[in-house]
Formats: sequence, structure tokens, C-alpha cells
Amino acid sequence: MIQIFKMAFRDLGRNRRRSFFSALALAMGLALLLLFAAFIHGNMNTAIDLAIRLQSGHLQVRAESYDESKTSLKWEDLVENPQQVAAQIAALAPVKAATPRLFATGVIAVGDETAGVRIYGIDPLSEANAPYRDGLVSGEYLTADDREGIYIGQPLAEKLELRVGDQINLSANTSNGDVDEQPFTIRGIYTTGTYGFDSYTVLLPLAKAQTLTQTENHASTIFVLLNEREQVDEVANALQTGSYKAITWPEMNELTIQYEEMANSYMVFFYLIILAITATVIVNTLVMAVFEQTREIGILAAIGMKGRRIMAMFMAESTLLAVGGILMGLVLGILVVSYFAKTGFFIGDFGISGMLLANTIYPELTLDAAVNLTIIAFIITLLAGIYPAALAARMEPVEALRGGK
Repeated sequence: MIQIFKMAFRDLGRNRRRSFFSALALAMGLALLLLFAAFIHGNMNTAIDLAIRLQSGHLQVRAESYDESKTSLKWEDLVENPQQVAAQIAALAPVKAATPRLFATGVIAVGDETAGVRIYGIDPLSEANAPYRDGLVSGEYLTADDREGIYIGQPLAEKLELRVGDQINLSANTSNGDVDEQPFTIRGIYTTGTYGFDSYTVLLPLAKAQTLTQTENHASTIFVLLNEREQVDEVANALQTGSYKAITWPEMNELTIQYEEMANSYMVFFYLIILAITATVIVNTLVMAVFEQTREIGILAAIGMKGRRIMAMFMAESTLLAVGGILMGLVLGILVVSYFAKTGFFIGDFGISGMLLANTIYPELTLDAAVNLTIIAFIITLLAGIYPAALAARMEPVEALRGGK
């Protein structure tokens, strides 16, 4: 076997340029696959993380009758005494933070310009609302007792040409079905790095949001963050009561999870296309090697080398190309992924309704993905070598000697 690999290595060295570019084609294909796998994983991880931090939490406690799609403000659909309920939930060991949130729909008017918004009534001091506080771009963050201030996203501010200190009129639905309008002063402008969220979400202190919507001492939900994501089912079961229900983050982010599964399915076809192109290059290289070595193959067969050993020699060439190409591909792929993991891919407003996607995606390469793609690339390269190896093994010695003249 060692002798066969020595012969295979010598044969590849006869045309070093062709062998190098064949291995390079495999390397570039593998590097591209690693980058796309890292991009998909990073994108989905970021989307789920954003959804949990900004919208769903790890779980939410709501009234049984609450309908999120309708943003109901009827008192029977809301959580009563939300601060008390949140304090009870926060006392559980797995819970990192629990805070009331009130959701309402509204319209911002500035002169002749208007924009539909979703109003978040939040407790500014809660740790769960840190992403909004940490995303401050200009101005100042909200305070719990502020009755005139509003906190808006940077894309919305740019769209309406608003700055800190400007006044706007905010109209909002109320619990009795009416619409109330009040003036507010922009206290601060924030960004979460998520255009789809920042462009339509405005924040008010919970007490002011309750007054505006006439839902005093009520909230839409109790937003809960856990210390460990894996504890969500355990905590959800502990929080199920007769009047309230606990909804977990997978239930609230079904679209994101389905999108991830669909993306992974489509990427399989993309992987196969890239590897098929790479396999074609390998086949072409080895077939050319067979025809160039026709006379030598005839001599080897004439002196008694079995067809299976001739086939093994060309399979060894395929193995050496695979090993060389994969090693180069892993180095190249890791370098490329590392670069984009720092700089990211800026995609801006990707425009997928119902999902939160970051403006910039940072690829994340997992060990499982790297190992799986490496194994697949190696197997595909070996399979690509079967036809040229079988072609060489089937040559008749006399015909091979004549063909090599």
C-alpha cells in the first residue's frame, strides 16, 4: 500500500500545475461551503437571539384570552396587577428577569408626515430592557416617572427627520375601543441593529402607556428571561395556572425556526452543486492522467500487476488530491470565516415579514459543520476517482502499449 501511494504521488508530480489547481478547486469549493454554513448558522442564531431579547423573551405569561395578532387591550385579555405577578415569577431560581410589558398600536404625526408604530410600554429599570438602553444613539434613556417623553428607533427618526427634543403627536388605541392622541417629546433615539424592529417600535414608560391606553394596572404580558435557554419547558410548566398561560420562545418564533429548517434544506442542494463542480474537475484531472500514462499502465499490466492494484493506484491519487485540497480548504475557509466573523455581512433591511434579522450578519462556524463538510468533500472526491481508476484498470496490456506509442 505504501508503494502504491508513492507511485500515486510521483504521478501527480508529473504535472504539478494541473494537480495543484485540481486540489485548489476542491479547496475553494470547501472554503465556500464552510462560509455559507457559517453564514446560515450565524444568521439563524442572531435571529433567534434578537427575537428572544427584543420581542418574545424565553417565555411570556399572558391571559388565556390574549390574542397577540390583534394587540387586544380589553381588560379581560390583560394581566392584572402585572408588577406583583412579575415579582412572583422573578423569585424563581431559573429566572433572570421578569417584567411587565404593554403593547398597543398607534400612529405618529409630525406636520403632514405620519407613520404607523407599535407602542411598547416598559419598565425602564428592568434588566430585560437593557438592549434598548444600551442602544442609545442620542439623547437620554427613559425614566419610569416620565409622562411626556418617548423613545424612538433611529430608522423611524431618520424617516420622519426627527431629533432629540422634537415634539410629535402620538395616537393610540385604548381599552374601550377609542383612539386617544397626546403630544410627546423625543427623549432619546436608539438602535438595536435591527431595522425591522427599530423602524416601527416606540417605547414609553409602562405607567404612561397604561394611562394613554386606559389600561391602568394591567399589562399585555409578563416578559421573562431565563439563566439558561434549556430551562424554558421546566419554568413554563411551573407557571401554568388557571387564569394565565405560559408561552415558550419556540412557540412564539415558529416562523424563524421554520425558516432555519427551510434554509438548511436548500443549502443541501447548494452544497451538492458546489461539490459536483469540484468532482468534475477531479475526474477531468485523473482521466487526463490515465491517458498520459497509457503506456505505463500497459507495462505494469504486462509484468503482472493486477487490475485492482492499478485501480488502487489511481484511487490513491484521488485520495492525495482530496487530502491536499481539504487541508487547503480548511485553512482558507477558516481564514475567510474569521475575517467575516469580525467585519460581518451588512444586509440592511432584508424584508422578511414576521422575523427579526440583524442589519449585519456575523458568520459562526461550528465544529459539527466543519467536520461534516470535510467528510462529505472527502467522500465526493473519492467517488470522483472511481471512474478514472476503473478506466485504467480495464485497459488491456497490448492495447495500452499500442496506445502509448
